Amino acid sequence: MSAADPSAAAPAGGPLELPPLGFGAAQLGNLYRATTDQEADGAVRAAWDAGIRYFDTAPHYGIGTSERRLGRRLAGYPRQEYLVSTKVGRLLLPGPGTGDDLADGFAVPDDHVRQWDFSEAGVRRSHAESLGRLGLDSVDILFAHDPEEGPTEQAFTEGLPALAGMREEGLVRAVGVGSKDADVLTRAVRTGLIDLVMLSGRYTLLEQDAAAELLAACTDHGVGIVAVSVFNSGLLARHRVADDATYEYDQAPAAMIERARELAGIAERHGVTLPDLAVQFPLRHPAVRSVVLGMRTAEHVRSNAERMGVEIPAAAWEDVQRTEQAARSGDAGSTEGADGGR
Repeated sequence: MSAADPSAAAPAGGPLELPPLGFGAAQLGNLYRATTDQEADGAVRAAWDAGIRYFDTAPHYGIGTSERRLGRRLAGYPRQEYLVSTKVGRLLLPGPGTGDDLADGFAVPDDHVRQWDFSEAGVRRSHAESLGRLGLDSVDILFAHDPEEGPTEQAFTEGLPALAGMREEGLVRAVGVGSKDADVLTRAVRTGLIDLVMLSGRYTLLEQDAAAELLAACTDHGVGIVAVSVFNSGLLARHRVADDATYEYDQAPAAMIERARELAGIAERHGVTLPDLAVQFPLRHPAVRSVVLGMRTAEHVRSNAERMGVEIPAAAWEDVQRTEQAARSGDAGSTEGADGGR
């Protein structure tokens, strides 16, 4: 499997196909800590060199910082060769400028504040302002961002119809909803208005149960899934799972650490690593079109692209499935006796 795909960025007006690996630009918005300009330069350049042609951002990421940084760095590349998605639902208004945005997770000055707005006017304004920050005439995909955290009903009654209307007008090529709440995404799929969902953390190597109904709905309605947070906020990011590994940005429960170590053992017996399995696992479902990974540095980009290119033996996936079935049945059987050869 490769990060590059010659059909990834079809010409405007053609069918929208996503490559297996996308670049998540939250870190360009200084997620948790400052990202230097040199790191941002290197990350985007390495992504392009690795064949990555899908870039995802949002106004929320660093209250506009991610969009501005990403746009400047993509400006030197042919627009018809890459895809960009951004998000709506949070407008950016002037802020006090006396502190920072770390309460929302971003190490940037609080010179802007977020205001929820899923009205048609708000969605269209958010889109226009994102184009200004990105320096683009268009984006390819617009996602309604985290509707469960804001005015949910407005998102469904006004926001999704507005997005569908913009798609029909040719302003964007595809529309969707991004969330970690599988129930909200399932409801959105069943409206028949959207093309994609961006699912955060609920369909990963470690956990799938919460997404079962969503995956079925996506299959029934022909809606594609962009999988994000596939490392479960750190728990699957390293082959050696530490005692203080994080899940949902907090200390991982002991049972999850044990399960992650079991999965690492499977990977090791088949000559690969836990992150290799984690990156590729979601793409095994036919509804999943792309995995988008947050990448702060060129090293992050290169390692993730390499993981996407690792050949995973079929026997490894069989062992993963066997242990999942055992866990669901309450029989924590081991795969030690399974074929561990490559």
